[in-house]
Amino acid sequence: MRIIGTEIEGVVIIEPKVFGDERGYFFESFSQKEFEEKVSKTVFVQDNESRSRYGVVRGLHFQKPPYEQAKLLRVVKGKVLDVVVDIRKNSSTYGRHISTELSENNKCQLFIPRGCAHGFVVLDEEAVFLYKCDNYYAPDYESGILWNDPQLGIDWILPEEDIILSEKDRQNPPFVQTNEFIKNREY
Repeated sequence: MRIIGTEIEGVVIIEPKVFGDERGYFFESFSQKEFEEKVSKTVFVQDNESRSRYGVVRGLHFQKPPYEQAKLLRVVKGKVLDVVVDIRKNSSTYGRHISTELSENNKCQLFIPRGCAHGFVVLDEEAVFLYKCDNYYAPDYESGILWNDPQLGIDWILPEEDIILSEKDRQNPPFVQTNEFIKNREY
């Protein structure tokens, strides 16, 4: 696998080595040993999967301390624009975001360390999205940031009239209201 750094410390794109021929393809999607050597000493405890249709935005989500989650993401069907926002107050990239395309064609994965918010928008007819987490889901500690917060200025690529949100994600507060709990948190 090839590791590609991003503008946010700890957030990396993982490009697998894919072996293909007339039969199809094969690639190793995860090796704990290689992941620890090249990316992070992270132990994943939960796998999640979602299927969404074109225009669906899921996010921007995160869990509050002490239930933060690092995530390893990939798309097995379709294509998404994946967005990560650094919400680590002590980080040099606090409040900045990156976006990257994850798809069944590029087979890339994205690693997001603890202290970041995450979301994606589906660019194809549908997408099946898989991710590993290093901490269990804790519903009482889940939180989010408004997907179109003007302070963050995220370009979701699609026209706003195509965006489909859950009621919960419509109610997410703006970025300035979501970071009080992480003032002095160390990551």
